[in-house]
Amino acid sequence: MLANWILGSLAILSCGLALWQWLAALRFPLHRRVTDKKFQPAITLLKPLKGADSETKRCLQSWFSQDYEAPLQILFGVADDDDSVCELVRQLCSENPKIDAKLIICPESFGPNAKVSTLIQLEREVKHEIVVISDADVFVPKDFLENAVHPLADGEIGLVNCFYRLANPTTLAMHWEAVAINADFWSQVLQSQTLKRLDFALGAVMVTRRDCLKQIGGFESLVDFLADDYQLGNKIAHTGKQIVISSIVVECWEAPMTWARVWAHQLRWARTIRVCQPAPFFFSILSNATLWPAFWTVALLANHNSYWFVPISILLPVRIQAALKMQEALTRDSGHYLYFWLVPIKDLLNAAIWALAFVGNKIDWRGETFRVLPGGKLSKNL
Repeated sequence: MLANWILGSLAILSCGLALWQWLAALRFPLHRRVTDKKFQPAITLLKPLKGADSETKRCLQSWFSQDYEAPLQILFGVADDDDSVCELVRQLCSENPKIDAKLIICPESFGPNAKVSTLIQLEREVKHEIVVISDADVFVPKDFLENAVHPLADGEIGLVNCFYRLANPTTLAMHWEAVAINADFWSQVLQSQTLKRLDFALGAVMVTRRDCLKQIGGFESLVDFLADDYQLGNKIAHTGKQIVISSIVVECWEAPMTWARVWAHQLRWARTIRVCQPAPFFFSILSNATLWPAFWTVALLANHNSYWFVPISILLPVRIQAALKMQEALTRDSGHYLYFWLVPIKDLLNAAIWALAFVGNKIDWRGETFRVLPGGKLSKNL
């Protein structure tokens, strides 16, 4: 009886937390555009690159196609001149001669985070006060810059970041990850923001000032960390500046991924969050609105209770519907409704990943194996 009561309480709590997450997401003005476009400072975009796939050119071209009146400098950084992406970048620079764009070979290594090593070398060439850092696989709408830079008109704002969606889930494994990214991740960030000010950044696109970078010690202060985006936002927040989320949503385009690759990605993400925010990560299992109703159902069945159907018939549909609606809000599409059955599967798989996040500190990243140390630093000493 006591076990039934405890599991029932946890099941109801998990659905309550899912509902809170949904309400926090509903309040956020996703996709809203600014009307006052007077603030358009000169911008330098930093693009660390490694390799290319079928979507790389389209994603990079979206930055050349911005409707932005002020000067725009684009710096592409590649560690190796033999990288396949180099020819693509040179072609784009040639096709867009009006844009101040440049490919820079960045062979120096300053620490285990190769991306940050590239950013350190790109920083030397920055011309403008406003600095944008973006991942290679990000596609942005034409009005992205004028909207994303707008909050920096307020001097108290130190960094602007934005939500992103997995735009092309081409395999079943990627549809699983799409539930995690397009439904849960962004709404969980907003849920967290109802409790405290944002003190981290989301890495798809980040907009900040050169003086903010200088105040935290530049990119050099991030080179030993795995989650450089988290650390960048956290360090800027600790200077007293605010971190805000733009209402603009960008797209991340990925090459097709297998179950093994998605699993490795999710496990790396989980272990990163665990070392960066150990307490919130530990308690995050309470919001798993499939796991606890499932446990409650099993307990009721074991006791031959005639009310075993309650968690299945009421609580689980609430979770599925909330996830579908949050995905639709972010993506402005309904194609994911066909994969509604992946929502509970994703929750159960994530429970396993949550548990494994505490078992070890090894992660696979950029083709190398690292150990994540307390605080989020990387080590190759396995």
